[in-house]
Amino acid sequence: MSDCGCAKARQDLEEYLRNEMCKTEHADIRAHLENCPACAEEALIATTLTEVVSRACKETAPEELRDQVLARLRAVQATAH
Repeated sequence: MSDCGCAKARQDLEEYLRNEMCKTEHADIRAHLENCPACAEEALIATTLTEVVSRACKETAPEELRDQVLARLRAVQATAH
């Protein structure tokens, strides 16, 4: 296993975090993250951001907000025709 380097680790970080790469590349990036504080910090930020967005997407919008958005969409559609 070789250190893949910062450029490679950052380029493939999203695929690494989603486990969308071969085992060899995954292991290389993991090894790099274990030895590079800057890249490890970037991975932590990306992981945290993904988790926050995921949680936010699971929440239901308040009924009043949903009504306002739908009303605005209808108004835009009505003026487009």
